Amino acid sequence: MVEYGFVENVDYIEVTQKRVTSHGREHDMVDHHIKIEMAKEISMIQRNDKGKQARQYFLDLERKWNSPEMVIKRAHEYLEQKVAALTTDKFVLTQQVNELQPKASYYDMVLQNKSLLSVSKIAKDYGMSAIAFNQKLHELKVQYKQGDIWLLYAKYQDKGYTQTTTHVIDAEKSKVNTKWTQKGRLFIYDLLKKEGILPVIERESDRSRKSNRRYGSGSSSRSGKTHPGTIVYSRR
Repeated sequence: MVEYGFVENVDYIEVTQKRVTSHGREHDMVDHHIKIEMAKEISMIQRNDKGKQARQYFLDLERKWNSPEMVIKRAHEYLEQKVAALTTDKFVLTQQVNELQPKASYYDMVLQNKSLLSVSKIAKDYGMSAIAFNQKLHELKVQYKQGDIWLLYAKYQDKGYTQTTTHVIDAEKSKVNTKWTQKGRLFIYDLLKKEGILPVIERESDRSRKSNRRYGSGSSSRSGKTHPGTIVYSRR
């Protein structure tokens, strides 16, 4: 292989395996794993039936790959991926523009605001998972899903409820993060309260008040039975 200019660990790798002979003896056998480019080149220089068969295979493969049908198919797939990516970018940019439209002073304030909240944090206040919480806001027509991203409907995008940022990972990848402002948190609170959904801390507070009303009166009933917590005085 070296005489043809192939380089170990570039065009092929050498693998040593233990083999047992028919006589029960164990010995090392050297094998080689080669790349498809190397296999193609070797097949082109072999002057036998196997070489001819391999050459025909690679020629057929190349012919199919470069056929008009395959070229058009790949072009369509590429365009579909680009359109999907551009559509998502468009929706994200629209929301970002609408979020920043109200006032420059508000824009500056949001940028400096350190109290932005992830949906996971707000969901935890209600004893819910982020997935269930996002779905509930979707059911209430607050947001919709575009690809893997939750975006606000247009009527809420300019209210200052969220701040959306794009984090660039590399030349081809980026990640969009949407966090809620304190104003958005209050909006969610009022909205869910109308639906009878309260934060865990308020639910516990309500249960505590009901419990106190039930057991903390300190008076006896007309039947003469005492309630828990009643102090009974006896005459001597």
